[in-house]
Amino acid sequence: MGAPSSRALALGAAFLLLLVALPSAFLYLTSSAAPAATRATLLNLKPFSARCAPAAAAAAAPLRVFMYDLPARFHVAMMGADAAAAGAGFPAWPPSAGGIRRQHSVEYWMMASLQDGAAGPEEGGREAVRVRDPDAADAFFVPFFSSLSFNVHGRNMTDPDTEADRLLQVEIVDILWKSKHWQRSAGRDHVIPMHHPNAFRFLRAMVNASILIVSDFGRYTKELASLRKDVVAPYVHVVDSFLDDDPPDPFEARHTLLFFRGRTVRKDEGKIRAKLGKILKGKEGVRFENSIATGDGIKISTEGMRSSKFCLHPAGDTPSSCRLFDAIVSHCVPVIVSSRIELPFEDEIDYSEFSLFFSVEEALRPDYLLNQLRQIPKKKWVDMWLKLKNVSHHYEFQYPPRKGDAVNMIWRQVRHKIPAVNLAIHRNRRLKIPDWWG
Repeated sequence: MGAPSSRALALGAAFLLLLVALPSAFLYLTSSAAPAATRATLLNLKPFSARCAPAAAAAAAPLRVFMYDLPARFHVAMMGADAAAAGAGFPAWPPSAGGIRRQHSVEYWMMASLQDGAAGPEEGGREAVRVRDPDAADAFFVPFFSSLSFNVHGRNMTDPDTEADRLLQVEIVDILWKSKHWQRSAGRDHVIPMHHPNAFRFLRAMVNASILIVSDFGRYTKELASLRKDVVAPYVHVVDSFLDDDPPDPFEARHTLLFFRGRTVRKDEGKIRAKLGKILKGKEGVRFENSIATGDGIKISTEGMRSSKFCLHPAGDTPSSCRLFDAIVSHCVPVIVSSRIELPFEDEIDYSEFSLFFSVEEALRPDYLLNQLRQIPKKKWVDMWLKLKNVSHHYEFQYPPRKGDAVNMIWRQVRHKIPAVNLAIHRNRRLKIPDWWG
């Protein structure tokens, strides 16, 4: 190659001078010597991502929800005579309806959050607000207490009382399919709670395009439910929250290494409980007790979780159970043994910061699980305990709802699904062959 031309050398020299001059010019323009207007303009420049903020600001607005006006027999009437006679006021959850009914009462708390006056003292933190005009709604809430219906109207497939549950589902589907709002989106923008694994079991396939509020996917096929469109919600904890957990040395204040109390005769993946009992019972530092969720049993579980460093959470009849959320509000580090569990709010919460996970194979290996727990340094455990205290408010169901509590977190998850819902609705309106690439 020949020597560089004089033109090329000149251009190179000019470029180098520009590189040297630019920093000096910027320093001058942002210094006190520069004109005030120029300096203010430069210093207030925002990065590209910040200049695209209108979309982010819109996403932060509360979700606008239209709630179907259904007769009380679909919801509060199932709570008992007192609830049905409550008149205009929204009834409180009955204290007598504990145990399994309370665990899966997510549907009640979601409906409560949409009542007039439900904002409470922290209205600015609401993730969803009720709108009376369906044309102004982002989503449509179906207040059918399908979990409570399962528990009230017979609890096995051969019980004649289950016919009442089936007929309610038939009526709900008929109402929805005749609704122009349902027809407009094929139900994609409708939110239907199905938190109990057997809720809505007769006619699930008729509403499978909707946003389902579930506890896990243990009783669902891939055609019915998925993380893409559905929301995993926490169980409503049955032990009282540990509000005054502030000892000088939390590690030493909890004398039990590992605690479990619950039913060990389970189906499906829950069969691991009995196997774990054979391995863990009688081991030093372990409390492993068979029980059912009675009043006295809940008190014993409360005491046990609050005095233990780790709380064992094996699968129930499905991959999840209420025990995990009892442990969280007790600030007892969860030890999760479940191969197919899905966790609430996991796009915002990193469970590895305050929980330990073991595969079924690891947990059933003799002494492996206990040896791993005993080797965890005190500092790491304290860090996990502190994290539990910081996140536990996300698992509280209450009325009126509060900023960042469980029902607000659920509505925020619903809001996260809406862009994909709108994409599907809009594409379906113009495509002759939806999903043509498949």
